[in-house]
Amino acid sequence: MDTSDPKISFNSEGVCNHCINFDEVWSLRWFPNEQGKSMLEQTFEGIREKGKGKPYDCIIGLSGGVDSSYLALVLKEYELRPLVVHVDAGWNSELAVHNIEQIVKYCGYELHTHVMDWEEIRDLQVAYLKAGVANQDVVQDHAFFASLYHFAVKNKVKNVISGGNISTESVFPDAWHHDAMDAWNIRSIHMKFGSRKLKFYKTIGFYQYYFYYPFIKGMTVTRPLNFMEYDKESALQVLKQKVGYKEYGRKHGESRFTKFFQNYFLPEKFGFDKRLPHLSSLIHSGQMTRSAAMDELGKPLYEKDELREDMTYVAKKLGLSVAEMEGFIDSEKIDYSEYKNWDKHYRFLSYLKKLVRKIGWIKLKTY
Repeated sequence: MDTSDPKISFNSEGVCNHCINFDEVWSLRWFPNEQGKSMLEQTFEGIREKGKGKPYDCIIGLSGGVDSSYLALVLKEYELRPLVVHVDAGWNSELAVHNIEQIVKYCGYELHTHVMDWEEIRDLQVAYLKAGVANQDVVQDHAFFASLYHFAVKNKVKNVISGGNISTESVFPDAWHHDAMDAWNIRSIHMKFGSRKLKFYKTIGFYQYYFYYPFIKGMTVTRPLNFMEYDKESALQVLKQKVGYKEYGRKHGESRFTKFFQNYFLPEKFGFDKRLPHLSSLIHSGQMTRSAAMDELGKPLYEKDELREDMTYVAKKLGLSVAEMEGFIDSEKIDYSEYKNWDKHYRFLSYLKKLVRKIGWIKLKTY
């Protein structure tokens, strides 16, 4: 990590806050050992027990990326019966479609695909480009999570299985992005820059996310990859051997937009290279040396011909010219906080959590 993270800090020994956070927080929640295996078996046994007599005992979102794809195999190994949901926001690469089909076929799962209304997605994504904020992936990310939770409630599934993991995602500079779950921020940006009403784009509000789902509906989130020795390269090889999985070559290559956004738009406009936190996470989990990570950073994010092809594709699909897209990249950088957001509510929630824990009323955990 470097000073492209404006909140990076170093102690007297030159150790940055990300490393300290890993040692003091994340490493205590990570169990890539026999203890983790035992904890995971107990968790899955509880999920199977609660799911008896029901069509599904858990729900999983399948994007076609390595994490969710490998997790689908893990659930098969532990004989869970997941409701498998894929949200198509219009940006699936051909490889993603292939990989999802292969995984579902191998595992014997029934796939439920939710196809988003493209005109609404397009309008919202162009609104985000006009807004000038950093996290252009909010439109897709919020849609994925919102659809997953709506599917869960509709099918009376309480256990959400997530591919999020400490092994590859322990380093994340908060200053780079705002939370994709902030529906107020989404609506504020769309109200200012959108051109059509959102009839089908479902959102999850602050109180739904932090109160309704966990406390009223009793939904819980489990991240199995935190309770095993999850090595991304090894997982990729397993997927290739067992299901004929095809590698994307780039992180998040399953989405044509995310690939373009992370590898060109974000570093070009904001100076944020998402390889930095990703590689740092792999170093923390022992999957890569710092020297190898530096070598990786020496490689170009895009080859010229590939960039030209992707730029043209993304612009055309959004109904823009390449010149307009380049104009959005060159335009003023705007912080998300310039638009309505949930920050005050989130700060109050954080204060409330600390107060409840201090008093010792209940063991309060939000996701």
